[in-house]
Amino acid sequence: MKEFTYVITDPAGIHARPAGLLVKQAQPYESDVTIIKDGKEGNAKSMLSVMGLGAKTGEEVTVRAEGPDEDDVITELEAFFKENL
Repeated sequence: MKEFTYVITDPAGIHARPAGLLVKQAQPYESDVTIIKDGKEGNAKSMLSVMGLGAKTGEEVTVRAEGPDEDDVITELEAFFKENL
């Protein structure tokens, strides 16, 4: 299992556009990818699940990957968060 923690800097938080891009980034991977905010977990491969977390500016999220390609997905998603959120 691999994970990283990130503080959302986008003024709108995780809204529809970046949530859709995030899901698109996570889907090709075999690993289970979870986003955790305030103890709530959401499947990073599900738009509804990501949006349901309601992550806003200044809030901390943890992204966790578990599976055969966890290193690759964590590296890619960490870069995605830094560039887009």
